[in-house]
Amino acid sequence: MRFVDTNVLLYAISTDPVERAKRGVADELLGAHDLGLSVQVLQEFYVQATRPSRADALTHEQAADLVTSFTRFTVQPTTTELMQRAIRARARFGLSYWDAAILEAARLLGCAEVLSEDLSGGRDYDGVRVMNPFV
Repeated sequence: MRFVDTNVLLYAISTDPVERAKRGVADELLGAHDLGLSVQVLQEFYVQATRPSRADALTHEQAADLVTSFTRFTVQPTTTELMQRAIRARARFGLSYWDAAILEAARLLGCAEVLSEDLSGGRDYDGVRVMNPFV
């Protein structure tokens, strides 16, 4: 299984002509059946997709409907265990807490890959490899 980071979801809704190729990649990825994500990813998506300064901001209703549709994938809940794992991973790998929480959510779901352009592409974090699908 592969874990999808927030930027994949955001590119899927982008109307920016500069991001057309990334939107195509994101749309193709989201058509797969082997994906997982976390409550954190869904939260970040909602906040960023509805941000008033975003040129193509979604309405609350549009973003909420998309969040619901993304729950078709396996979703890792935010738990105390996830938080404690993220705190340890933050210290171990020198990441932000939020990036560590992404990696540990992926690990808890049994994902071998995290699809993200935000983390170091190609890096392996003890069995969870980050891949940038947009390069």
